[in-house]
Amino acid sequence: MIAVIDYGMGNLASVHKALQRAGGDARLVRTAGELLGASKIVLPGVAAFGDAIEQLRRQGLVEPIVQAVRGGVPYLGFCLGLQMLFNVSYELGQHTGLGLLTGKVVRFDWDGLGGRRLAVPHMGWNQLRLRGNCPLFRGIADGAYAYFAHSYHVVPMEDAVVAATTDYGYDFVSAVWKDNIFATQFHPEKSQAVGLQILSNFVSL
Repeated sequence: MIAVIDYGMGNLASVHKALQRAGGDARLVRTAGELLGASKIVLPGVAAFGDAIEQLRRQGLVEPIVQAVRGGVPYLGFCLGLQMLFNVSYELGQHTGLGLLTGKVVRFDWDGLGGRRLAVPHMGWNQLRLRGNCPLFRGIADGAYAYFAHSYHVVPMEDAVVAATTDYGYDFVSAVWKDNIFATQFHPEKSQAVGLQILSNFVSL
């Protein structure tokens, strides 16, 4: 069973349907008890970081998610589900994340970086520059397009976890991979054939 975490802040219907189309036995879960026995975890999200992590805490899901992932359960996060993996976010204040990966979440900022000043949020289709041999990207070409909708991006402390980057005025991290942890800044459920391939790859892990 693939547990899709329902904390009221994700495009859950689309995510659930996309995972089923990819061949997964996906179920929405809201409690720690429902999470028990899950073979995989998916954490989507479309909201502010602080609100999202607080809602996970209110539902008693933070520690069960962390324990499951540290115990080896494959995890797929996208958008906020990527950002919440890290230690801290500076979106509308300072907020503590799940701490499964080391790093921070920051707003797009071109000052002093020589980049192009572009609109925030970053919305629409953009290219993926793949690194390494992440199983999530099996069958996907370098330079493939995926769909983004975000104003903040992650800055990992470990370069080794970077699975893909994308250019939006400067290169930012658009996917990570470490052991059983997979996450993307873009939305697979909105990324058509590329997204379906990514979800199929996760289902088949």
